[in-house]
Amino acid sequence: MSSAHGGDIYGLSGPVLDFSANQNPLGMPPEAAQAARDAVAQAERYPDPQCRILRRAIAALDGVLPEQVFCGAGAAELIYRLCYAQRPSRALVTAPTFSEYAGAVEAAGGEVLRHVLKAERAFDVDRSILAAIDGRADMVILCDPNNPTGRTIPAEVLEEILLLCREQEIRLVVDECFLRLRDGGGAGLAPRLEEFPNLVLLRAFTKSHAMPGLRLGYCLSADPDLPGRLDRSGPPWAVSQVAQAAGLAACARPDWPERAMELIRPERARLKGALEALGAQVWESAANYLLFRLPGAAGLKERMLARGVLIRACGDYPGLGADYYRVAVRLPRENGLLLDALGEVLS
Repeated sequence: MSSAHGGDIYGLSGPVLDFSANQNPLGMPPEAAQAARDAVAQAERYPDPQCRILRRAIAALDGVLPEQVFCGAGAAELIYRLCYAQRPSRALVTAPTFSEYAGAVEAAGGEVLRHVLKAERAFDVDRSILAAIDGRADMVILCDPNNPTGRTIPAEVLEEILLLCREQEIRLVVDECFLRLRDGGGAGLAPRLEEFPNLVLLRAFTKSHAMPGLRLGYCLSADPDLPGRLDRSGPPWAVSQVAQAAGLAACARPDWPERAMELIRPERARLKGALEALGAQVWESAANYLLFRLPGAAGLKERMLARGVLIRACGDYPGLGADYYRVAVRLPRENGLLLDALGEVLS
């Protein structure tokens, strides 16, 4: 068994500088790390299966009602819960995008329909997707900003998608896990939940507060029946005592991803310019990672790994090829090491 995702450093022969996992380069907030350590002393008790205190904190953070929040062991687990609860016969996803959408749909017995995003259109979700929302699918799953492209959905296109899915009674799932690590940030679609009860938003502390090892995500929806269905679609006690405590502390640090973005914006521009100088085609990104293509550079991941740097090879994404790669935007010194290694490999 192997994982195609970033962040899998455990089978490697030695330590690496990991650019394959695109999370907050500042690391976990100290308060969240301390809360996690303190919570270990409470691990002899079962965690709250309903995450009551954490849900109230998330609701206050995101401007929603506590009953509109459902917590899980990371956004990936919630994607599977949602598909098991909904059992879509067909689901429309974009290509390229995060692979677990399709994996969850197929695991729940559904068929995946793909709307291919075009490189010559900067991999943007544009109005052409509206023709694909044609009644065949009973679920549409989007990622905003998209992973691995870092592209956001234009507001006018997203509005048309919202209206069309509501009109056709299609469950619309929008993954906003990178919301707080994108240009503009903002409230996302949370203020629209009451208006669109078919809408589900996926969010997580994984990226914004750099705690992927604790596995903590949540979804937002105004559908009153959805929390119960999600609860019955997976095992109880999915969110540990430790993860709940760390999440509660993370809610008290909404400035943490904002501080990271002050660093990410200039470093992202620096990386883009340097990659282009090395001959790469690089797509503009609103998020904390960059997708690039180096024609003829299949196997670049392995050559970089020999120099102690891990990048994400994107050949397994539908719609991309073996010469596409994604790198996270990290701290300035680390980004310099990435560029040095790339320069050596490509010289």
